[in-house]
Amino acid sequence: MATRQDNTISNIKTLNYDAVIVGGGGSGMRASLHLAEAGMKVAVLTKVFPTRSHTVAAQGGIGASLGNMSNDNWHFHFYDTVKGSDWLGDQDAIEYMCREAPKVVYELEHMGMPFDRNEDGTIYQRPFGGHTSNYGEKAVQRACAAADRTGHALLHTLYQKNLQQGTEFFIEWIALDLIKDDAGNINGVIAIEQETGTVAVFQSPITVLATGGAGRIFAASTNAYINTGDGIGMAVRAGIPLQDMEFWQFHPTGVHGAGVLLTEGCRGEGAILRNKDGEAFMERYAPTVKDLAPRDLVSRSMDQEIKEGRGCGPNADHIVMDMTHLGVETIMKRLPSVFEIGKNFANVDITKEPIPVIPTIHYMMGGIPTTIHGQVIVPDLEAGTDEDGLYAKGNVIKGLYAIGECACVSVHGANRLGTNSLLDLLVFGRAAGKHIVDEFHHADHNYKPLDPRVLDYTVSRLDKLQQSTSGYNAQDVADEIRATMQTHASVFRTQAMMDEGVAKILALGDKIDQIHLADKSQVFNTARIEAFEVANLYEVAKATMISAAQRHESRGAHSVSDYDRPEDDAYAPNGRNDNDWMKHTLWYSEGNKIIHKPVRKVPLTVDYIEPKVRVY
Repeated sequence: MATRQDNTISNIKTLNYDAVIVGGGGSGMRASLHLAEAGMKVAVLTKVFPTRSHTVAAQGGIGASLGNMSNDNWHFHFYDTVKGSDWLGDQDAIEYMCREAPKVVYELEHMGMPFDRNEDGTIYQRPFGGHTSNYGEKAVQRACAAADRTGHALLHTLYQKNLQQGTEFFIEWIALDLIKDDAGNINGVIAIEQETGTVAVFQSPITVLATGGAGRIFAASTNAYINTGDGIGMAVRAGIPLQDMEFWQFHPTGVHGAGVLLTEGCRGEGAILRNKDGEAFMERYAPTVKDLAPRDLVSRSMDQEIKEGRGCGPNADHIVMDMTHLGVETIMKRLPSVFEIGKNFANVDITKEPIPVIPTIHYMMGGIPTTIHGQVIVPDLEAGTDEDGLYAKGNVIKGLYAIGECACVSVHGANRLGTNSLLDLLVFGRAAGKHIVDEFHHADHNYKPLDPRVLDYTVSRLDKLQQSTSGYNAQDVADEIRATMQTHASVFRTQAMMDEGVAKILALGDKIDQIHLADKSQVFNTARIEAFEVANLYEVAKATMISAAQRHESRGAHSVSDYDRPEDDAYAPNGRNDNDWMKHTLWYSEGNKIIHKPVRKVPLTVDYIEPKVRVY
């Protein structure tokens, strides 16, 4: 095992661990549990108490083909996920996720996670949007649920098991930058403690980014205020590109005026979306699955209803979701949190009246590019491109993994199916843990002294804020980012709108460089943390806006009205261009450069699913 004696660099304490995981949500704690069970010394750095990580907001369920309530198997789940991704998902990764799904759910059950139960004692499963049996014939019950508090139950289960195994948690610590050596390897992170302002180096041969999403780049978001893309910002500053950042999911049912999420489980239990005339309008857009269509389709349908004058309320600016026909007993048993949210955020009793909803930004399909083992992999630019101009070869960044929403193994492609987010973090958190353990037992565990220069960049960032005498308030700049993204990268996009958004986002660069910290104190200085967070938000916003403007087609959540289907591609819907755009975008912060790499079309064991018109 490694020599673990702590040391110092320039009077800043260095802590040595076998693995450092940044993020205490579902993916981070699933990975840390596997490492701790293998006897590794593991540190988990988390901005908030682990059970308050954003995974706690996941309500509806974990997608897995258990077949407890219907005829289902992983082949159907695989097909639905490929189709839901609008054929931009990597089919090898999707197959791996869907095949592993039952295994990770049963593991949670054996850990003690309190799933709801059927009368025969099996795990209760509800229908969810885009999940079907028999390759699209009808909706299927696949979401393994704990009422509408599945994420809450998941986090508590994983946290208890991690405590049992001796995982060390550093709570209310903020990771600032990765430690990168001259060979490009990652050797840990530099972090700051909120309570004291203490800066420390966490040295490790393994660093895992599990920092979640960055939905706070939008003004209306279901994401918590902690979702500021910290891991993504760290990766970008280390020279790592971001993949498919143009694809952001709008959840159809955010509470109007509040943005708080109402789970898709509502529609899984039978809720109906209605316009001002009381019409169940989804029958016109998705005649087979109706309200259980995928989220991108439902969001666009709602937006279309509003644009055509059939919105609800005095301003005709929202839709309503009707659950009154479900009955009080079903609502209080299956959707108790939704009942509370209705009361607290909309002043609505959902057992008696519909609740106003609007599409709200929810999930980031793109992120840090990884393998199915969670290894961060970047294109080999020196190897050049293939005959199609794509960078097909890649290099693994030694010592660095990314899992969960901050990562892009590309199981979601251009649109994620509900319940596949919790599944993603469990499957790939576990896969990364297994790969790390295997690698660790064959690695050199002796810590080498770090070059004191590794601190220079981070210390300069800290000093610049501490010594600032004038400039811009971090939250004011963050609000400008959010307003720009909300206007120029919403449910429906045009090329002109996106091009204008790029210019506006890039124009904020000078303000980001001139953030002023008025409060120079050390203890719980939230203004300092916000200053670091806005720098991360800015990188995510640039990646999103530039990637979107350079994808000249309409696919999944990237809905652009300017583009038509190629004449020689009869199987693509209007706007989707499989001939030219069946490829991933990768954005580099340096020079705001976009390159492309191919979608991995070949599954692991089954036949490739050919692209076709995506109808429901």
